[in-house]
Parts: sequence; structure tokens; C-alpha cells
Amino acid sequence: MVRAAVLPAVGAPLEITEIDLPDPGPGRVRVRLAAAGVCHSDLSLTNGTMRVPVPAVLGHEGAGTVVAVGEGVTHVAPGAGVVLNWAPSCGSCHACTRGEVWLCANALNGAADVHARRTSDGTELHPGLNVAAFAEETVVPAACVLPVPDGVPLVDAALLGCAVLTGYGAVHHSARVLPGETVAVFGVGGVGLATIQSARIAGASKIVAVDVSPEKEELARAAGATDYVVASDTTAREIRALTGKQGVDVAVECVGRAVAIRAAWDSTRRGGRTTVVGIGGKDQQVTFNALELFHWGRTLSGCVYGDSDPAKDLPVLAEHVRAGRLDLGSLVTERIALDGIPAAFENMLAGKGGRALVVF
Repeated sequence: MVRAAVLPAVGAPLEITEIDLPDPGPGRVRVRLAAAGVCHSDLSLTNGTMRVPVPAVLGHEGAGTVVAVGEGVTHVAPGAGVVLNWAPSCGSCHACTRGEVWLCANALNGAADVHARRTSDGTELHPGLNVAAFAEETVVPAACVLPVPDGVPLVDAALLGCAVLTGYGAVHHSARVLPGETVAVFGVGGVGLATIQSARIAGASKIVAVDVSPEKEELARAAGATDYVVASDTTAREIRALTGKQGVDVAVECVGRAVAIRAAWDSTRRGGRTTVVGIGGKDQQVTFNALELFHWGRTLSGCVYGDSDPAKDLPVLAEHVRAGRLDLGSLVTERIALDGIPAAFENMLAGKGGRALVVF
């Protein structure tokens, strides 16, 4: 019996309750959580922007210690520190055979599984985005755990599971920022802060952070932003003024709102790249006319999980952490308990802070 944050139904309040987990069967691993990040994707599950079977234990960005392993699990053992991988690749679908593991067609199949039962009444619970990290312990498929690299504190390692892989991948895999290029980052939450740090690591000459909140400027500059713009109707014009009226080489949108995507596009130079990381709802419609698509010659691309392969990217990120180039702790603006998650969602909706981290 462990405590967990359960979404009983779409649109319903999150419940902190006790659940019963099964023993890890063949090919499965039981993990005691050290920390779990509160990501905007979790909020998107509560309001139906993203859909998974409910009731569900939410949480997908986490790290912890292996408690037990089932038959056939050999790459981790009890006592090992692990990062949870919420989108494991199957290795056999069309995307995986092309090496695009972040687009795996079967990555979220596990969300339909029965993960646990509510202790009070035996209600079957699903694992949200596969890993059910908003709980003191979880049981996951072996493919959903990766060893924590040496030199990365276990609590901080939780951030590698989503925010950092996404932000780093958006810069290095999707937008492919080159040394000396200029970058604008829209949204200074956990993913946005990771994106800013990653742009700095890539050698960007100018990094313009954009957010609706003036209070986030200090966070953005500490991460590596050289300029800060408070989002408004003139955002694109202000960014172009900061870049000799040309626009940035790369704009990365981490909000998932039509107005931000359009502003990111308008802020990008002719021939530049606009990468959309934010997850928006179907109601967020973005429009372009045919002439501007031709004239500006820009590239607009979506970005899933940073176009990352966690197994390959985690060691790279760990090296940046060990070298002091990547500061995981600076992404966190609040450390909370499980019962603090609903308030963290409210802060997210209000545009406050960076990453809230549940520490167990």
C-alpha cells in the first residue's frame, strides 16, 4: 500500500489516496520514487487536452531506486538508481525501424493496462503516461527504466525524464542550433528553462526568452538568456529589433498556444526554423497564408519528446551535468509533497514559477 495522486475522471479534482501495487511480474520493475516533476502534460491529462484511460495515477517525470525486479530483468537490479522513461520504444514499428524512436506508434500502449487498485474499494487504476510517477512507489515495464548516470543526484535526475530531454532535444535534435546562431524561447517553465540552458550549451550568440510573466526574467537570465521580452501583441517586432530587424535563426515554442506559435513564427528570420514543443488543444488553430509560406522560406516543425532517444541522450546530458554546463536544480522553483500537486497545477495555469518537484 502506497500513497498516490489519482485522476478519477477528466475534469475531476486530483485525489491523494492509497493504492495497492502488484508484485513485479516477468519483465517488470518496482521503483521507490525519490522525486517526480509536475509537468504541463500532467495538467493536459486532467483537462482532457491529452487523453488516456481513467481513473489513472498521473506523473511521468521521475527517478527513484529499484526495489524489486521480475523474471528476465537484467539491466537494473535492486538498489540501483533509475530514471523513468514514459515513452519506451517498441523497436519494431515503422518509426522505430527508421530510428525515430520518439515517434514510436506503441509507446503509450501501456497506459491502458491495469496498474494498481485503490485500497479503499478495489477500483482498477491505469498508469497515466505509462509510469505513474505521482506515487511513493510504482511498478513499470523494464523498458521504462534507465540507469541514472554517474554523477547525477537521484532527486535531480527526475528532471531528465521529460523537461530536460525535451528542451535539450528541441535545441540539438529538432532545431539543430549551431554555434553563433540566435534563438528565441517562448515560455519560461521547466521545459523552457531547459531549452534556454541547452541553447547556451549549443553556443547561441543571443537567447531571447519570452513569457507573459515579468517575474520570470531572473530565472531566464540565470539559465542563459541574454534578453527578456514580456509577451504582448508586439513580441515579434521586439525580437526582430533585438536582431538587427532580421529575426532569430531559431524560435522554440514551449507553450502550446496558437498566439505563441504564431509569434514564434513571426519572430524567425527568413529561412529560419520554428520548432513547436508545447502541446496545445484542438481548439488552438494557427493560420498562414500561402504567400507568406513561400516568401519567408521558414521551416515549421513539431517536436515530440525533444526528438530524443533517452538511452543515447541521458549519458550526454550527464556529461553536461558533471561538467557544470547543465544545472538541473536551477529548473526547480518549488519542492513539494504529493498533496501539493493541485496547487502546483494552479501555479502552472497562472504562469508562475519553473518546475515544481515532488520530493518523497
